[in-house]
Amino acid sequence: MQPAVLDAAILEKLISAAVAAPSMHNTQPWRYRLNPDTVTLEVRAAPERALREADPMGRAMSVSAGAAVFNLRVAVAHFGWEPVVRLLPHRSQPDLLATVRLAASSRARPHPAHDELYDVIWRRHSSRLPFTGRRLPRQLLYRLADAAREDGAGLHLAGPEETSHLLRLTAEAEQRNIHDPRRVSESREWLRDSGPYGIPAAAVGPQDSAHRMPVRDFRATGTGARQPTALFESHPTLAVLTTGHDRRADWLRAGQALEHILLLATSHAVRTSLLHQALEWSDLRWALNDGPRAPGHVQMLIRLGYGPAGPATPRSGAHDALDGSPAGPGGTAAGH
Repeated sequence: MQPAVLDAAILEKLISAAVAAPSMHNTQPWRYRLNPDTVTLEVRAAPERALREADPMGRAMSVSAGAAVFNLRVAVAHFGWEPVVRLLPHRSQPDLLATVRLAASSRARPHPAHDELYDVIWRRHSSRLPFTGRRLPRQLLYRLADAAREDGAGLHLAGPEETSHLLRLTAEAEQRNIHDPRRVSESREWLRDSGPYGIPAAAVGPQDSAHRMPVRDFRATGTGARQPTALFESHPTLAVLTTGHDRRADWLRAGQALEHILLLATSHAVRTSLLHQALEWSDLRWALNDGPRAPGHVQMLIRLGYGPAGPATPRSGAHDALDGSPAGPGGTAAGH
C-alpha cells in the first residue's frame, strides 16, 4: 500500500488518535514530538500531569502512554505506513517512553484486525454507569484474550470466587483513598468542568446503591454534591490483564494490550470501565495476584458489559500535545 505524504493534516490526525487514549483521572500525561529526519514520533512523559500520590512509580502513566502508542500504531497503519515501535529507546532520556517510526509498509493493506479499529479510537471511552446482566459471547472473550496476547500480555475472565476477591480488594482500596487527605486533594485537582483535562461532573457516574460495585467515590473528594445512586449489575464481568514481568517496558506493553482490548470491545458495542484503585496500593496490588488464574503481575481490572455509553471526557487538541513545529519530509509542514 502506497503511504500518504506526511503533511500537517495527517500529523494532526495521528496525534489526535494518540491523545484519545485513556489515562487515570484523564490527566493525559504525555507529550509528542516529530523527528522529521527519521519520520519518527516520540512519546514522552509529561511530569507536570503526573499523579504523585496515587502513582508514585509512574506505572499508571506508563500504561497510559502504552495505550497511546497502540492508537498511534493503528493510525499510522491506517495511512499506509508500517509502525516500528521502540520502547524506552534511550536510557539517558527517561522521559522518552517510546518511539513510533513511520516505515514503508510491506503489506498490501494495513493489518485488517487493526484497521477496523481506526474509527473506533474516537468512540471509545469509559462508561461509569450500570451495565445490564447480559453475558458477553464466549467467542468475543476469546478474541479479547488473543488481542492481549498479541501485545505481550495475558487476559483472563475472573470466575465468581475471583471476582468477589477482586471486588473486596478494590473496595478496601477505595476506603483507603477516601480517607487519605493527600490523595483526596490530588483527585480533587482533576475534577474539572472546563478545559481539556480531568473529569467533568457529568462523566463521574453514580454510586452503587447495593454497595457491590466499588466505583470511585468522587463525592468523597470534595465535589460539594452528593453523587446519585443506581443499582449496578449483580454479577459483573471482570477481566484481569497481566504481564509476565513488572518493569517499565512491561507497563508500556500492558497499555498497548489494554487499548487493543478496549477498542475491540467497543467495536462490538461492549462498554468498558477500569477498576484501578487496588493497583494504587502496593500491598493490595500484590494481593490481586492471589487469584487462581492470574499468573504474572496484574496491570488492570477491566469491567465489561452492555449498557449506556455514558458521557465522554474531554481531550486536549493535537496542537497542544505536539512539541515544536518541525517541517515534515520534503519540506511539507508537519505541525504547528
